[in-house]
Amino acid sequence: MAGPLYMDAVIKPNRSLSRRGLHVVLGVVLAFNLIIALFVLGVGAPLVLPFLGLDVAAIWLAMNASFRAAERRERVRVTAEAITVSREDEKGARLVWTSPTAFTGVDVDQPGEHEARVRLRIYRRRLTVARALSPPERVEFADALRRAIREARAERYAAPGAGAGAPA
Repeated sequence: MAGPLYMDAVIKPNRSLSRRGLHVVLGVVLAFNLIIALFVLGVGAPLVLPFLGLDVAAIWLAMNASFRAAERRERVRVTAEAITVSREDEKGARLVWTSPTAFTGVDVDQPGEHEARVRLRIYRRRLTVARALSPPERVEFADALRRAIREARAERYAAPGAGAGAPA
């Protein structure tokens, strides 16, 4: 993209659990299940043991899916010519949306008190962006996106040589 960038935002999900934290959680679950397994064996019910293993496997799968989801990125770029949104997952980036800055609008839908949805629109096309942000952050992002679009339009439609001191 040629020209100045008015916005180049990279949005990614926040995860509070690190890889080390994952290992700690799995270690605690495994230790707890081993204690239960010893008790179950002592009582004489060995058929319960596979279910204890499934419990650990299910938690491991869920946590790994969460970490894969944390690798997703969404990039919103605004120039005087176009707005481009690309989404990137663990496999790579792909272009999702591109539209001329002059005709693209930003809508914020707030269906509930603690909900907000930011959408780009042009004609009948719509794209929801910034889903990884919290509802208050989405509203702030929408305001920043509107400002960036307004500044980009101002550059695009400014008359050449119509600076602060130029005659009108």
